[in-house]
Amino acid sequence: MEIWPAIDLRHGKPVRLRQGDYDRKTVFGDDPVEFAVQWQQAGAKRLHLVDLDAARGDDPTANRDAVARIVAATGLPCQMGGGVRDQAAIEALLDLGLARLVVGSAALKQPEWFASMCDAFPGKLAAGIDARDGMVATDGWLETSSTPAIDLAQDLRRRTANIAAIIYTDIARDGMMSGPNFDGLRDMADATDIPLVASGGVTTYEDVKKLVEMNMPAAIVGRSIYDGVMQLEQVIAIAGDS
Repeated sequence: MEIWPAIDLRHGKPVRLRQGDYDRKTVFGDDPVEFAVQWQQAGAKRLHLVDLDAARGDDPTANRDAVARIVAATGLPCQMGGGVRDQAAIEALLDLGLARLVVGSAALKQPEWFASMCDAFPGKLAAGIDARDGMVATDGWLETSSTPAIDLAQDLRRRTANIAAIIYTDIARDGMMSGPNFDGLRDMADATDIPLVASGGVTTYEDVKKLVEMNMPAAIVGRSIYDGVMQLEQVIAIAGDS
């Protein structure tokens, strides 16, 4: 199973939110490159970045310098989500050296456009499906739609064969150190053949083992490695991400 350590960016600094709430924020330092290099030295082979400013509709360029520095400093494949809503943003972010981008709200609201972008940039775009009680949440998790997450995944698959992955996050679990929604992940895995990335609530080594046993292709780890609840080296060993 691939392990993607997360670095969430707000005003160029590394932070973590609880349940996507911008008012429940922990700042972990001034320079996200330090964490990127730290995770690389611990064995990370790839990184998951989140632009919280762009996701919220704030300045979409606020974190681009930090992103470019992370890519340059590590040389690791990096994927990033947050505010990827038009072709100009896709092109600008890929030009920074990012390996792939995660498209969230726009994939739900403009599925035909998203499918066309997947075809234009094959293997470069993943769908970020964030769910609250099984329903897709959008706009930086500020809104909940009436679309079931599974329906969206199946609709996107019908529209394109070039989608790279689905990053599936249960908002209720994200940043709460309460474990993933295994049932939701299993239902999503059963519903589509798109490679799935588990996100939100991966807290303990037992969580990682269970995801491996479920044959989950990949998982994102965040707060648990920042708080020292898990050591990234051990997570990578359990996942067999060698």
